[in-house]
Order: sequence, then C-alpha cells, then structure tokens
Amino acid sequence: MKPRQSPHLLVCFLMSTAVALATELMPRLTFRKGDSSRIVFSFQRKGVQNYDTFLLSKDGATLYVGARDTIIALDLGSADSIRLKGEIPWSPTPVKKDECVFKKKSNETECFNFIRVLVQLNETHLYTCGTYAFSPTCTYIDLENFTLVTDANGEPLLLEGKGLCPFDPQHQNTAIVVDGELYTGTRNNFQGNEAIITRTLGRRTVLKTDTWLHGDATFVASFNIPTPSDDDKVYFFFGETAKEFDFFEKLIVSRVARVCKNDVGGDKVLQKKWTTFLKAQLSCTQPGQFPYTVIQHVFALPQPGGGAVFYGVFASQWQSGNLGSTAVCAFSLDGIKKAFDGKYKELNKDCSRWMTYNGPVMDPRPGRCSVGPSSDKALTFMKDHYLMDEKIEPAHHQPLLVKHSVKYTRITVHQTRNAFGVPYNVLFLGTDKGALHKAVAVGKEAHIIEEIQLFEKPEVVQNLLLSPEKGILYVGYSTGVLQVPLANCSIYTTCANCVLARDPYCAWDGRECRDIRGATENVSDLVQNIETGKPDPVCQRNHGKGRALPRSRNDSDGSLLKILAAPLNTMVRLPCLRASALANYSWNYPERKMADGLVMEDDQALVVIVQKDTLGIYECRANENGYWQTVARYHVRLVDGFRVDREGLTAPMGEHRSYWGQFVTVTVLLSMTLAVVAAVAFFTYHDKLKAKSKVQGCSSFPEASKTSGPEKVPLNGSQSPPPSSEYQVPGPCQEGANSSKACCVQVGGPCQDIDADNNRLDPGLANGDDSRGALAVEGI
Repeated sequence: MKPRQSPHLLVCFLMSTAVALATELMPRLTFRKGDSSRIVFSFQRKGVQNYDTFLLSKDGATLYVGARDTIIALDLGSADSIRLKGEIPWSPTPVKKDECVFKKKSNETECFNFIRVLVQLNETHLYTCGTYAFSPTCTYIDLENFTLVTDANGEPLLLEGKGLCPFDPQHQNTAIVVDGELYTGTRNNFQGNEAIITRTLGRRTVLKTDTWLHGDATFVASFNIPTPSDDDKVYFFFGETAKEFDFFEKLIVSRVARVCKNDVGGDKVLQKKWTTFLKAQLSCTQPGQFPYTVIQHVFALPQPGGGAVFYGVFASQWQSGNLGSTAVCAFSLDGIKKAFDGKYKELNKDCSRWMTYNGPVMDPRPGRCSVGPSSDKALTFMKDHYLMDEKIEPAHHQPLLVKHSVKYTRITVHQTRNAFGVPYNVLFLGTDKGALHKAVAVGKEAHIIEEIQLFEKPEVVQNLLLSPEKGILYVGYSTGVLQVPLANCSIYTTCANCVLARDPYCAWDGRECRDIRGATENVSDLVQNIETGKPDPVCQRNHGKGRALPRSRNDSDGSLLKILAAPLNTMVRLPCLRASALANYSWNYPERKMADGLVMEDDQALVVIVQKDTLGIYECRANENGYWQTVARYHVRLVDGFRVDREGLTAPMGEHRSYWGQFVTVTVLLSMTLAVVAAVAFFTYHDKLKAKSKVQGCSSFPEASKTSGPEKVPLNGSQSPPPSSEYQVPGPCQEGANSSKACCVQVGGPCQDIDADNNRLDPGLANGDDSRGALAVEGI
C-alpha cells in the first residue's frame, strides 16, 4: 500500500515549491575551488580512501582519522598545513576477505575494513571498530607509540564488534564514551535489519534495547549533555519507519531516544535490557511544505549556563530531483525533556492502532533514572509504553533555515560574540555536492554568509569537525582532509561590504575589515551590524581610506574609474562583477540621449558601440539591503589622436594620424566597383549568347511623315509595305531579293531586331506596342 496522495495535494505542493523558490535563501558570496580569497589546505595519503571518522584529541593538537584499512594521526600544529603524525594499517585478513566475497559482497568496494568507531577510551588508549569485510571487529590503539595493542603472540588484539559497528559500510552508526563506557547505536546483523542501542566496555552488565526500534533505524549522532541538575542521560538521534501511523505504508520519522547512565537492567523483567529507554518524535516542518522527516545529522551546542541546543539537518521523504530541499531545525534540551515528561502512546491491540495513554500515572514514573531494577510493575509498563505522545517542536516552531535544491549532509555550529559581546551562532553545513555553507542565526532565521566550493568535481562531504580555539574547520571526504579557516575578513575592502556581510567574526576598525575573535582592545569604534546588515548611517562617517564606496557620480578619489579608449565604430565590454548575490545591479549611462542599439546589456556586463553619442562615463551601481554603492566606473573615449567634430566625424590631432576612416571608405568603394564590373561582365556574356540566334544588321528609315500616322503591319503578315520614296532599305537589306537574313528597320525610332521568321524581338512590340513607329518587314 503506497501513501495516498490526492491531485489537490500535488498542486498545493507544486505551488508551495514555486513560492519557496521565489524566496530562496542565497549565499551572499560564492568562492570557487582554488580562489585565493578562500585558501583551503588539504591532506592526502596515497592509497588511502574514505576519510569518514574524526576524533580530535583533548588538547586539540592531533586529529585522528578513521579511513579505509587505515587509521591516521594528523598534526594540527600549523594553521596553514596538515602534517602526518602517525599511520596504522589495519586490513582484514585474507580469510575474512574470502568469506566476504563468498557472501556475494564486492571485493572492489565492500570487502575492506571501514573504520566506523574511533573514540578516546582514556588518557593512554583509543578504542576503534571497523566493518572488517562484513565481520565487525574492534581493537585498542596505544597512543604512546600509535600502534594496535597486541596479544601474547604479538598479533593485533582483535575483539568481537557485533552490536558495536555495522556490517555494511553503507549503514550509519554512532558511538560515544561516557565515564569509560561505550554507548553505540548501529545495525546488529549481517542483513542490516536489526537496529540496536548498546552499552559495553564497563564493568557493569552489557545492556541493549528490546524490540523498541524499527529494524531500519539509522543513527546519526549521540550526546551526553552535562547540566547542573541532570547530567545522567545519553541521547541518541536517529530516523526510522514509524509504527504508529497506519495511513502510510512506510513513513520515515525522526526520533530522539534517551537512556540513563545508572541503568543496570531489570532483575526479573527486562534482564540485560534498558529499563529507562524512551523515544519521541522530532518535528521539523514549514507552513505550506511537506514535513522534513528524514534526519541527516545533528550537532549539540552546549550552552554557557548548562544544557544544549541541538541543531539538526532534515530532508523530506517526498523530495525528488531538483525539487528537493533541506531544512535546519534547532531543538532545546528543555523542549526534549518536556516531551519525555508528557504522555505516553500505547498500542491498542483490539484495533492495532497506537493511541494516547490516558491511564493513571505511576510513581516512580517509568523511564526516569530513579526507577530501580526491582520495580517490576513500572518495568512491565515501560516495556509497552516506550513511545512518547508529544512531538518535539523546534525553537520558534519553524525551521531556522530552508535551502532548496541542496542536500546538507553534515552540520557543526560555533558560538561566537560580535564586537559588542552579543553571542551569535555560526552554522557550517556540508552538502552532497562538495560545498560548504557558512550561515549566521539571527533571531528566527539564518543568513547565508558565503559558499565555498571545496572540490573540482562534486562529491559528498563525509564529515565536519570544528576546532574553535584554532579557528579551523576540518572536512573529511573520499580521498583526504581539508583545513578551512572560519573566516577571511580581508576580502571585505570597504566599510559597507564589511557590514553587509553580517559576519560575526568581522568588523570595520576605521581602516580595514578585520577578524575580531579574541580582540581585547577597545572595540567601541568597531563598525558591525549582524541583525540588519545595514551600513547606513554607520559607514557615512569618515573611517579612513577604506571608507564606504562614494555615492557621488564624480567619484572624487578616482579609485574606481577605468579609462577605456577605443576606435570609432568598435565595441567595448564593460564588466560589472556581481560581488554579492543579494544585490540588485543597474547601470547609469552618459547624460545624453542615445540611439537604440548602441548600448546593450549582456549578462554581467554592458556592451557599448563606440559612437559620438556613447562616449562618456558609465557606472554600475549595486543596491543591497537598501544601500546604494558604485561598484564599477568606466570612461569610454576615443583612442589618442582622434577627436569628434560637429558632424560626428573623426579628425586627426597633432602628429598622431590614423587612416582608419579612409581605409573604410576605400574598402566600401572598391567593393561597389567590383560589384558593378561583375554585373557588366555577366550581362555582356549573356548578350553574346543571345546574339547567336539573331541576324546581325540594322537599317534606318527616314523619319515618317507626320501626317501618315503609324503603319499597321502584322508581325507575321505575308504582305510587304507599299513602295515609297520615304522608305529606303539601305545596306545589306538591299543585297538581293532572295536573302533570307533578318534585318531591322527604323521608322522614326530605335532600331529593332527581326528574327528569321520575321518576328520582332522587342518585347514591347511583340505585345502589340507599336507606338514608336517601328515596323517589321520580311527580308528582301
């Protein structure tokens, strides 16, 4: 049974999508791969792929990376490079690889050891697990010499990893160490249809979930959030197919589950199982849009006073192609606790439907950390009432950011302070096409500051890890690790652009836009506006040579003016670089009326045909957030040595003389002459061909009598005109009476040709027009 969708629902979806696209959030700036304004340092190791799992050391000096068949330690001591510190090869044994192939898995892509768990167990050891050719395996890493711990025989100490690491490298998982114990969420079997949350490695009983998770549960993150009054819970974020909805065959929902650290399982009920497990639904919806139900990743941002805000990336189950979109929703820890303290859902076995439980409330309340292992009644209730009835709504009951035609894969958040000490949260989002978006949360919405294209060819951003102390973001991808600085304030060369960027890291100090993180000097003179991003009136004061771009058309400092000299009747292109995708651009022309077609707008430029009327100053102006500024100025003029007279013609000046006008004139006249000669030659040749069928000769008669009128002689008549002294046929026509040649006669008019059949060849006379007195006669 497929989800029921009506045509009206589809129409509403398409309409809402069109409206959303019309109000699309755009990155203000976009930096292409290799742009010097946004330098990105990279690390790659030949033969090593899939840099998927990150772990930052407690001192922030080393980044541990779990890749395919390899574990790497990277030295982060330099801000402009990444250096290899150590490397551990860890591949499956040949026997395990053969078993993997026997299970019909690919020896080219799957039968490797993909590192999926990499955590710091204590001060001296790391704990790691890998897929190990579809045979999950774990081991320890000695940090002193960065090697695998070995057994008595000197072989790597390999431990069973089932329930801690997925079999399939395509399945997501999560792992976290709390008080020396490992909490994991993963798939528990080879088929990948059994999801499980476990606790291991401690001295206490190993615990796992019962049947409270759907088999396709996909884990994305896990956290332990210390709070002043409640720090004894571990939270898991995942997505799964919902059982409580019967109007969809397979509806995916996003969840958060929690367990208590002091849980030891039950004595009689739920032995070796969690006795404090509860889960609730996360809601990330936008009015007029399909809900964003598929969770992609979550980042927990601890708050100064305790607690945390969870920033999650969500996609829609119904998106397809370019119509897809991603939303970022923020959830407070208090909102999550409120849902877990609310009502339960229960399965009504009579109608097989999940309904709200309205029965009596037990004491102690099931799911609380105070429930003991011997509370059989509470544990029995909890076994069937593990799903909460209330949905967890995001802050402000709406997404913080919605981006269409983009799929975010990872998120990390940094809380910083602006020039006046106000805290702002900066979001870093990786996409499935290899881009990094940097955004700032302002109230209920977010502003995308910039986009950085990380790779030459699109590929998925696999991981993000933030080092706030170093001001560096580390990006994991298929063949390496990237090191991206959090900001480069020097790209904003004016006060206006520095303020319009709305970057909490950057402020204008009167001379330049600089990074203010860690600034201790007096910041009262710094110019910054994160809330609205409006430069007026703060940038109207005198802030030194790099002040806001002048509004005057005269551009008194001349910093923008570029002179373009070109010959007459040539075309020049005036580019206007779109420095901000949020601005509207327009051109100011010289103050004179110009004929149509002399100036044409071409995408991001203006094309001008150099004429008398098009010479002068051209300005490209940008309007962003209500602020106008000139971003390009050009003075189009003739090349040196030319001037324009009153008739619009060029004339030489001084010793510099050009013959361009004469050259054009001679070229045109020569072309016309050649055309006339060609036409004459053609018609001459045509007449010669025509004359081959004619009698060559011509006779003239004296002018006809004015009183006799025109002669009426048929063209092919058998009679000849009567003899008269007025008619004389001189020349060849008088040579013999038996002559068969045709001849022409002229009677008061032009000579006319007569063919051998006594037909007049003049087209007008052939049609009976004898007004000129021409007469056709037979040969004599």
